[in-house]
Amino acid sequence: MPQSTKTVDVTESNKAMLPVVVLKTKSDRRIKQGHCWVYSNEIDIERSQFKTFAAGQQATLVNPHGLVLGSGYFNPQALLCGRLYSRADQQPLDAAFIHRQVTAAYQWRQACYQQPYYRLVYGDGDHLPGVVVDRYGDVLVMQINTAGMMAVLEAIVISLVEIVKPSGILLRNEKENTIEQLPAQTEVVFGEVADFVDITENGVAFHVPVVGGQKTGWFYDHRDSRAVFAHYCRGKRVLDVYSYLGGWGLQAMSSGAESVTCIDSSASALAQAEVSAIKAGFDSQMRFLKGSAIDVLKSLIRKNLIFDVIVLDPPAFIKRRKDQRSGENAYHHINQLAIKLLAESGLLVSASCSLHLPRESLTKIVQSSAARAGRQAMIVHQGGLGADHPVNVAMPEMDYLKAIFARID
Repeated sequence: MPQSTKTVDVTESNKAMLPVVVLKTKSDRRIKQGHCWVYSNEIDIERSQFKTFAAGQQATLVNPHGLVLGSGYFNPQALLCGRLYSRADQQPLDAAFIHRQVTAAYQWRQACYQQPYYRLVYGDGDHLPGVVVDRYGDVLVMQINTAGMMAVLEAIVISLVEIVKPSGILLRNEKENTIEQLPAQTEVVFGEVADFVDITENGVAFHVPVVGGQKTGWFYDHRDSRAVFAHYCRGKRVLDVYSYLGGWGLQAMSSGAESVTCIDSSASALAQAEVSAIKAGFDSQMRFLKGSAIDVLKSLIRKNLIFDVIVLDPPAFIKRRKDQRSGENAYHHINQLAIKLLAESGLLVSASCSLHLPRESLTKIVQSSAARAGRQAMIVHQGGLGADHPVNVAMPEMDYLKAIFARID
């Protein structure tokens, strides 16, 4: 959206429909270039009502000269205290605005995908910051991570019902968010939602626990990488580490893998993966090993087992910047172990969903892990987010997902 060139008199902000938040001098450059996040140390407290805001207060953001930067919602208790949803002045986060954004998001996914299985709303990428909605056919599962969006939950649900016409909508916030004053919550907010749904990804069926699974139940973000991965697996022995519901492994089997071994610490996740394998007729060619990935990998090394293709898709090892060193060490460790299990000229797919691990850092981890084993890594493909995860080019923070496909010679 084009940035407004309107200016406002900040001394008259108390007369406006929305209050005005003023940035400090030289704090507007990033926002003017298209970024949508505001940090608390960028706000001119003396010229703003910011400190009196309740979490989720809507306001217009201006620079020190009164240039309108956009409309957003704010939380004075958070370091990331403001999120712009519009570049317009005095744009309330109302039902009409939400309806427009959900309509645009829906139309884009309908144009991109033939089947109704995708991320329907991706926060800032769809101008609805703090909201994630995944579509599983007739069922929608939603996460709301901010007080600003929770305040307009009813309008979001109404728009989703009118536009998508689902049979049920589940609101699922796995963990309490004290800064945003949001409790852990699993609640059906429209219609009916069963504990499990069946989805299809890249032509493969999965049984997904939307009520008791991780986050919204499924991870659509690696969909494109899993499709590429499957093509490398025909006739191969495949190891799927941190498999969750077997997303990588089952797609490998569907492409003709000789065998697949799935590793995960969750017994319930492996049980659901096995259900999907049985339904597909793959159960005799698949093994499911429960345990810590590190422990199971070491056990396989002791047994002198070898695999042709290995995928590492761990949870985020670097959740905060202070975790950088320990997280990078963890990525090094699992990549080094995997390479010990990899056949000559085997394929290693090393993935990361850590926002604070740049793609080039993951590449160096794969390279150094191979070198430590006396081998060389040759990148044959690189994966990332798909079309249902639109990334604002001014916000590299949104582009969290990496997958390095490397032939290890």
